[in-house]
Amino acid sequence: MFFWITCSALALGVAAVLARTMMTRTAPGPDSPASFDLQIYRDQLAEVDRDLARGVLPESEAGRLRTEISRRILTADSADRTPATIATARGPGRWAALAGSGAVLALAVGLYAWLGVPGQPDLPRAQRIATAKGLLDSRPSQAEAEAAIGGAMTYAPAVEVSEDFETLMTRLRSALAERPDDEQGLRLLARNEAALGNFQAAYDAQRRLLAVAGTRATAQDHADHADMLILSAGGTISAEAAEALQAALRLDPGNGAATYYSGLLMAQTDRPDIAFNLWNRLLRTSPTDAPWMAPLRAQLPQVARMAGESRFEMPAPPASALTDPSLPGPSAGDIAAAQDMSAQDQQDMIRGMVDGLASRLASDGGVASEWARLIAALGVLGETDRARAIYQEAEQTFAGNPGDLAVIARAGQQAGLDQ
Repeated sequence: MFFWITCSALALGVAAVLARTMMTRTAPGPDSPASFDLQIYRDQLAEVDRDLARGVLPESEAGRLRTEISRRILTADSADRTPATIATARGPGRWAALAGSGAVLALAVGLYAWLGVPGQPDLPRAQRIATAKGLLDSRPSQAEAEAAIGGAMTYAPAVEVSEDFETLMTRLRSALAERPDDEQGLRLLARNEAALGNFQAAYDAQRRLLAVAGTRATAQDHADHADMLILSAGGTISAEAAEALQAALRLDPGNGAATYYSGLLMAQTDRPDIAFNLWNRLLRTSPTDAPWMAPLRAQLPQVARMAGESRFEMPAPPASALTDPSLPGPSAGDIAAAQDMSAQDQQDMIRGMVDGLASRLASDGGVASEWARLIAALGVLGETDRARAIYQEAEQTFAGNPGDLAVIARAGQQAGLDQ
């Protein structure tokens, strides 16, 4: 309440000052007729003194002239000061002044309602950082994160699983129940459970692998563990996943997957500034086909806005990221020429290529690799929703061909559709 009282008082005060200024006439300045007369009379008074000093003017005459000139000076000075009692504008001028002041007041209130957060208490920087640290320190456990979404996430595999593969998986699970310390078997089990969309079983096998491997575990092993935990929790980074990310980055500070998820963790704990720095650096140092590039491109603009990076512009992906030598596309000369283009020109060229491919597939159809190329390209451009729509259409188109569905599934992963 005190905030609104203060704002109202300030706004009304400013509006009153503006209205008073606009409704009054300005007093005469130094170039007014009265000021000009004053200067003449002062010059005449000085001339009388000079004539008296030279002896060309009697003392009595000089006294009379001084009296007359002084009287005129007083009259002129009074006329010069009279307009200081400023006249108030009347008629249309008054209403225009009031309307202008009201418009300024309404504009100020409207801008604050649009850009500000009415009712939001003051939140100093130190307090914001402390709050974010509290969010980071109080991350939910893996069980809590999974319970919040109704249980561990599972995904149906993109291709139909053969009976032979199911038999092999059953045998692998049974073998590891008898030999729980089989490092190679655990690695295969974790990888294939993840491929089947059984992320809870996958991270359980990966955790066992890390325990068996001990100091032999690599940064990627820990990053894979975090990935499985995060996917099982529907994208929420639990306390266990955060620990896995820290372990990966301790072994390899440049691990791309761990860096991406660390940025996501910062975004989830109200530190978009740290998330932006991590992701912006990762964007510029990662291979264009890295699995985190598509979700990174899709989320980075919003994180930049939240971090206050108003001048950030998403760099255009290199034209080579969208080319496939086995498919029609730009020539090597086209790609070389694109390197000399501005970022906006490159973006326009790439978008033109993608739109052309989409139009051709919509009208004439195409092979699975062409659909996959379109899905991956849309992911690189950050058009995740459009990529998902094309992905679903491709799944229907190639529903009877497991080999083609596998190609489409890989493109979906590259586009970040499984994030």
